[in-house]
Amino acid sequence: MKIEGKEYRTIWFENNTVKIIDQTKLPHQFIIKDLKTVKDSINAIKTMEVRGAPLIGATAAYGLVLSILENNDQSFLKKSAENLINSRPTAINLKWAVDRMMKKLSGVNSDKILDIAINEAKEICEEDIRFCENIGLNGLKIIEEIYKKKNSAVNILTHCNAGWLATINWGTATSPIYHAHKKGIKVHVWVDETRPRNQGANLTSYELNEEGVSNTIIADNTGGILMQRGEVDMCIVGTDRTLSTGDVANKIGTYLKALAAHDNKVPFYVALPSSTIDWEIKDFKDIPIEERNSEELSHVEGLDENNNVKKVLIYPKKSKAMNLAFDITPSKYITGLITEKGICDASKEGLGKLFK
Repeated sequence: MKIEGKEYRTIWFENNTVKIIDQTKLPHQFIIKDLKTVKDSINAIKTMEVRGAPLIGATAAYGLVLSILENNDQSFLKKSAENLINSRPTAINLKWAVDRMMKKLSGVNSDKILDIAINEAKEICEEDIRFCENIGLNGLKIIEEIYKKKNSAVNILTHCNAGWLATINWGTATSPIYHAHKKGIKVHVWVDETRPRNQGANLTSYELNEEGVSNTIIADNTGGILMQRGEVDMCIVGTDRTLSTGDVANKIGTYLKALAAHDNKVPFYVALPSSTIDWEIKDFKDIPIEERNSEELSHVEGLDENNNVKKVLIYPKKSKAMNLAFDITPSKYITGLITEKGICDASKEGLGKLFK
């Protein structure tokens, strides 16, 4: 996808260095950052310089490449893998990517291990691009059907950032939108601001603007009344972990949007690559929910009148804050799952038909 007319991916490997777009600086600054050690990769994941389940997985994969470059030793590699998995708890792609890499690398001759690691990390990225493109083509069919009935712009509500900045390219929830836009179908996106880190405002709207897709930022609690007024034709969100039962863990606030959509009979879809499916946990109550620093709630960053980025306190100094990063949307509120293999019911049976 594009930034200022130039094609980019969110992560790439160049001259034994991992290159990322520092997403903590967007939308006010576009900075490409170098990751040179496994600790750099862990820090990038923890501080959300990279975020989004597929991109976190890719960063972890390249983190193991950096681990080998730093110290080509199996014990160091194993410790690096453990530290990467522990860097953020909720997104399943992180553990999936590390496990996939370690399956290839464990016990491999030190002379060959670096090339194998680089090739596998690259393949994880290329696979994600293919999956996200196919998610878009499958989700496009839903948008086309709505467009044919309306013969006017399709209004789509999304939450957080499940765009190309959360993946390697295309995105998950945004991929059907980008495919519709490229096909000439009129779409308009209601972009949830997504407190506290404002990924919707800072990232989703930013990338939609760069691609020329019509969008409007709204406060997180505005979606309900828009649905009541008939101004939302469908919702598409991403996911950080989807269980085989169809239950979905995603950015905090997703559950409330699903409830509003259910009450107003608005289709509510979740877009995901199969790497985001957790086939082991059976009860959504067992999904680890990350609780982040309360300062993300109590402080905001923005441009002052001199175009300098500043962080300011918006809460009373004595107030406490609780910052849960994710919530759970039960499968009964989900119209369907949009995957690289097709669209299915959010259920064990639905997923079982697509993924044997």
